[in-house]
Amino acid sequence: MVIGIKFQMNQSLYIRDPQTTKLGQKILQYSILMMAEMGFESFNFKKLSLEIDCAEKSIYRYFDNKHMLLLFLTSWYWEWVNYLITINIKNISYPNTRLEVAIKCIVKATSENAANEFINERALHKVVINEGSKSYHTYTVDEENKVGLFLSYKSLVACLKNLICDMNPEFPYAASLASNLLEMANNQIYFAEHLPSITDIHNTETKEEELIGMLNYFASRLLA
Repeated sequence: MVIGIKFQMNQSLYIRDPQTTKLGQKILQYSILMMAEMGFESFNFKKLSLEIDCAEKSIYRYFDNKHMLLLFLTSWYWEWVNYLITINIKNISYPNTRLEVAIKCIVKATSENAANEFINERALHKVVINEGSKSYHTYTVDEENKVGLFLSYKSLVACLKNLICDMNPEFPYAASLASNLLEMANNQIYFAEHLPSITDIHNTETKEEELIGMLNYFASRLLA
């Protein structure tokens, strides 16, 4: 078990770091649960303020708007996945095994426990799957990228890219494969749950194991 995880997030994501105060932690805790239940479109700060019994203006002391809150939550999740990969491959030298372990960490991150009462990883994973693309599929993506709002995601892609290059230094599409492994990890679960005819992953208790097998299959075939 990992105790008391607190990540150093890009300061452009927030006005005040919510990880550092009780109210901020409560904002994170309940926004995750509410977005997972009602979706990003239906979620707003007024509903959140009623749920946590605080003034709506108090939430605005932490985040400019709900888009920035979503960016913070998805960035926290990618930091968590990156952390899991880093600690789990630390004592592994064989490149193929390192990438296999990384893929397992991507898929199984929700079964870990950061021992933070204000972060429910399984609910946050649902938010990332259902709402994560909305954090960067926006008209302001270029401006937000310039100030580093996607650094956590880009750092995770870079981590996977390095593992891919270690396995096959001649592979010409390492960054594309890295980002696609992450996107597939989310999209294929979403498809299994909601659009089953466009995936070979089944919406059963073994879907995570199926997904790990599929991602390893693609990676091993492409990098052979």
